[in-house]
Order: sequence, then C-alpha cells, then structure tokens
Amino acid sequence: MTQIEPGKTRIGWIGTGVMGRSMCGHLIDAGYDATVFNRSTDKTRLLVDKGAKLADSPKTVAENSDVVFSTVGFPSDVREVTLGENGILAGARSGMVVVDMTTSQPSLAVEIAEAAAAIGVQSIDAPVSGGDTGAKNAALSIMIGGDAETVRRIDPLLQKMGKTIVYQGGPGSGQHTKMVNQTLIASGMIAICEGLLYAHKVELDIPTVLQSVSSGAAGSWSLSNLAPRMINDDFDPGFFVEHFLKDMKIALDEASQRNLALPGLALAYQLYNAVAAQGHSRDGTQSLILALSQLNGIGWTGESGS
Repeated sequence: MTQIEPGKTRIGWIGTGVMGRSMCGHLIDAGYDATVFNRSTDKTRLLVDKGAKLADSPKTVAENSDVVFSTVGFPSDVREVTLGENGILAGARSGMVVVDMTTSQPSLAVEIAEAAAAIGVQSIDAPVSGGDTGAKNAALSIMIGGDAETVRRIDPLLQKMGKTIVYQGGPGSGQHTKMVNQTLIASGMIAICEGLLYAHKVELDIPTVLQSVSSGAAGSWSLSNLAPRMINDDFDPGFFVEHFLKDMKIALDEASQRNLALPGLALAYQLYNAVAAQGHSRDGTQSLILALSQLNGIGWTGESGS
C-alpha cells in the first residue's frame, strides 16, 4: 500500500450503524473515496448521499478499496464479514489493510491476522470507546493491536476519527485493552444509577447534584454524558445494551480462562441481563437505571421520579 492520501487512497466501510456512519462520514469529508456495505441498505443512505459507492457484499468492498474498516455487532458478524465466502479476505489482495473496529474476541483478532498475513494482507484490531457522541465529534479513543508499521501508515485515517489513538501491541492487544475499558465502565454504571436513585429518594434536585459531583473525584465520561440522558428519560442507544452484554461476556470468558475473578463485572453482567429481560436490549446502556429503579420499587421518570 502506498502512502495514505485523500483522493488516492480508497477506503471501504462495512457496518454503517450508530457508530460506523459517523466514522466513515469523517473520512469522506476529508476527501477519501469510499465504498460501503451494510446488511440494511437504508443505513447507508447518508453516506451514499455524501458520495460513497454502495457495494453488494464485503467482498466487493474489498475489491474496490485499499483500506477496509468494519464496525459490526458481534464476533459472529466479524467472522462472517471478514472470513466468510463473500467476506473481506475473499476480495482482498496483497498490500491491503483490514481494520476491524468492532469490539470482539481477542482470539478472533489473532485468527484473522494470521489468515490475512497468509495472503499478504495486514489486519489491525482497533476497537473504540466514546459512544455515538465520540463518533460524531471524531473524539473516539482507539485501542490498537497489530503490526506497528502498518498502524503508523494508516494513522492519517485514524486521526480523522479519534482523539486518543494508542498502539497497544500485537494482534489482539487492542481487543484486550477494550476488555479493560468495558470492565471499568460496567461497575461504574451501577454506581451512577445508585447515586441518582439515592439523590431521588432523599428528594434532591438531581441536575443540581450533577453540577456538584461531575467535576469532582466522582467525575467520569459516563457520569457527564449518560446521567443527563437518564434524568431526561432519553434511552436512545449511543451503545446498545445487547452489545454491552456481548462485551462483558467476552471479558468474563477471557478472565475465566486465566483463573481471574472479576465479581464487579459479573454483577454488572447479571444486572444488564435484567435490563434486557425487561425489554431494553436495543436501548442504550443508560437504561440500567430502569432495572435498578424497578428493583427498588421506584417508577423512574427522569429527574422528577414518581
């Protein structure tokens, strides 16, 4: 692959949902020609309106690209769009780069890297954190595993999507780092919901409470970005509950393989299972407040409660 350059380097994008649509859009805005694929073609409309070409398969995307990105849902989706009969590697050629930005299994990232290397292709695992807001604002944290020189070459593309871009090591290292990220978030989300419920129960004004605690030692991205959504009854997905459950399950499985006990993560996993059981699997992760309020016999209706 030659030097990355707008107007010359062709990018491909597979998965144009909540995150991928914005991320690919930044690259198109920067002058890169794009070919896109999504199982639901209606989700590609905004990118096609920007000038992207619509492909009928991941294989076709690869045949028309120099660097192919993917942001799909589950490890099974990653396997299908990358290693499947009509997947990326089926249409890849020597010198291409494949960048999976899905949160997926570290072992699968290694498997894909090995399969790609066998045909002269470099595969990078680069999961992200920052949610829909980070994607829209090109402010994502990108955690990267793979060949260091390849990562250096595609850095101009990554810079258009993220603010914190850190190389973690060889194949799978980006995914392992994302497991650390999700473990940190999981227990923190419980604490945020419990704090809001406490404030509600003692009849404090919750937005005023957030003014005090968000900038202190309790401050976090989730507190600043998701707690306001909770008090406004905004449960639209910046990140789906069902995807967070997938991530936590991967982290728990990886920990179990290493005889590592993570009780806080296990508790969060069970509480989010309750969220999904209550019908919120396609809502945002902030809907945890609904499950915990129900546990306490509180009908949550934002800042006023009930």
